[in-house]
Amino acid sequence: MRGASKTLSTMAGAFALSLSFIASAQADGKLQEVLSRGRLIVGTGSTNPPWGFQDKSGKLAGFDIDLARIIAKGLFNDPSKVEFVTQSSDARIPNITTGQVDMTCQAMTVTAPRAQQVAFTVPYYREGVGLLLKKGGKYADYAALKAAGSAVTVSVLQNVYAEEMVHQALPDAKVDQFDNVGLMYQALNSGRSDAAATDASSLRWFMKQNPDKYADAGYGWNPQNYSCAVKQGDADWLRFVDTAIEQALTGVDFGDYGTAYETWFGVTPPAPAIGFPR
Repeated sequence: MRGASKTLSTMAGAFALSLSFIASAQADGKLQEVLSRGRLIVGTGSTNPPWGFQDKSGKLAGFDIDLARIIAKGLFNDPSKVEFVTQSSDARIPNITTGQVDMTCQAMTVTAPRAQQVAFTVPYYREGVGLLLKKGGKYADYAALKAAGSAVTVSVLQNVYAEEMVHQALPDAKVDQFDNVGLMYQALNSGRSDAAATDASSLRWFMKQNPDKYADAGYGWNPQNYSCAVKQGDADWLRFVDTAIEQALTGVDFGDYGTAYETWFGVTPPAPAIGFPR
């Protein structure tokens, strides 16, 4: 009996030690680290309106900035308790995996290969391609552009898929590629092109800034989800950030999300329906 008691005592000790390790791991997770620090550290961009850019006063502004403040509000009941680390787009994943930031919110497209390196949150925006027109120009909308066939020229940012992408929407259009977005929009302004194929978010931003100058052709394609990203392996932290974003999209913080959406895109998003949650 004495041997059995000793064995039971050893097992109880090992079980208690195991519980201690579990409690320690939970206490040392990212959520507790951020709460103890007293501020959220977010990687984001500074040259990409309307997502993250420097406003006229030199302060960071944009939709990603507002979203990060919503998450900070959920953590500390204070949207100002967030530190932004400005980074290039190719630093978004390395800065997460090396712990330089708690999370990245930077117009980041969700892809399966990227999901092997970081944990994506629930999407907070669905990007796509739209056609920006000059208001009062030769073509009033997408139907007119498509009917005109090869008479239409579309300006687009240069890349290997640019022509194929434009032809998904306008199969017969001529495609004029430019190596920077400024030249792409200049072609539209000068009449060299009839439409500019650009991100739907940029289209809405340009229309918000210049309501009497530009128009939306009314057609979007090539959808892609934008999500924030966190380091893999911390379920509690991912679950918290997901909860904060979900409540901004559909719950108690929808007012903050809706205000940011209207500010940067000039469109009021539909309010969550009462009743069934999806």
